[in-house]
Amino acid sequence: MKLLRYGPAGREKPGMLDDQGQVRDLSGHVADIADEVLTPQGLARLRALDPQALPLVAGTPQQELRLGPCVGLVRKFIAIGLNYADHAAESGMPVPDEPVVFNKWSSCITGPDDDIRIPRGSEKTDWEVELGVVIGAPASDVSEAEAMAHVAGYCVVNDVSERHWQLERGATWDKGKGFDSFGPIGPWMVTADQIADPQALAMWLEVDGRRFQDGSTATMVFGVAALVSYCSRLMTLMPGDIITTGTPPGVGMGQTPPVYLKGGETVTLGIEGLGRQTQRVVAPR
Repeated sequence: MKLLRYGPAGREKPGMLDDQGQVRDLSGHVADIADEVLTPQGLARLRALDPQALPLVAGTPQQELRLGPCVGLVRKFIAIGLNYADHAAESGMPVPDEPVVFNKWSSCITGPDDDIRIPRGSEKTDWEVELGVVIGAPASDVSEAEAMAHVAGYCVVNDVSERHWQLERGATWDKGKGFDSFGPIGPWMVTADQIADPQALAMWLEVDGRRFQDGSTATMVFGVAALVSYCSRLMTLMPGDIITTGTPPGVGMGQTPPVYLKGGETVTLGIEGLGRQTQRVVAPR
């Protein structure tokens, strides 16, 4: 299944993408794509529905029909740093022995095609295409062998980052990662049963048509199972929590000379089987 949320910002309704690429309304069955809806039992109830029997939503998704963040009520937006060896190299940092874990504030989450708003005073706003992992069943101290049973699905994430705040304004990366609009997710969450191998997905990102990132989840240092297990040792993962799993090389910081977003650009990105995002970059007023 491809589950999504559609409509004006802050008033999104739950939906499902059918085989013809049209949105079907789920409001008669669930209040949101959130909480218990993302558990194995909740997804099983949605899977039993006939998409063709659901109300058809007018408009082409991601054109005249806005899609919001594909998951609602995200409590924890957990990010993993330096999880691709070649990205660690371009960042001038060693490949970590354990996952580098930091936070993106849930208030940064936006729809897949909403504007990226550069913060006032920003010097180094950057991009990162990443695989997002959506938690389904609660997970606390689970093993790698158990971890995948706790995954509801996957989505595209742009881990927008302000490098000056991330790396030069003290020791915590969080400060540069959670500005408003720095967490586009979607266009939809693809349930885990539809992705044969999350470690074999092509991923890419372009700025104004120039391809900067062209990678694969196959080159992750720590795979999805390892990350879910590791994070579950640090905290109880709850339905709707998202782990964004790191980025391949090609970020702006890694260019010679570095390239950063200033405003006026169009960023497009996608992951095989999970859809694509398009964001307009807006300069601060």
